[in-house]
Amino acid sequence: MSISDLFDSEFKLRNRGHFSAIVRVALAEGKIAPEEQAFLDRLARNLEISEIEYEEILENPLKYPINPPYLYTQRLERLYDLARMVHVDHHLGDRQDSLLRKFGLALGFTPGNVNYIVDKALSLVDRKVDLDTFIYEMEHMNK
Repeated sequence: MSISDLFDSEFKLRNRGHFSAIVRVALAEGKIAPEEQAFLDRLARNLEISEIEYEEILENPLKYPINPPYLYTQRLERLYDLARMVHVDHHLGDRQDSLLRKFGLALGFTPGNVNYIVDKALSLVDRKVDLDTFIYEMEHMNK
């Protein structure tokens, strides 16, 4: 196995774990709402989840290990990606905030600060900032 294959397979495994975690959040209420299903469809394409993997994860989201982001910066990177996807997803309507809050909690943000973090994230994404600006602003929002 070449080095590029190793990184490629690790990247795909991380994406499957990430997608699996999001499916678990979406299923937390027992059923996936149609607008959440549409979001998951687009997210699977963005994360390069095959149709077979997609179906397997929907049937059993516990199949793939979750690779939770350990570092705060990594959580912010995932939040940035999710906030951008949720923000441009006009099918979610009023649910974009609540869905992103659920994802924020799944990423490890605390219930005490997730509302503030999600509001700030959506505000920055609305301004179309790049990832570096997003991370800087999020890390310095209380300073």
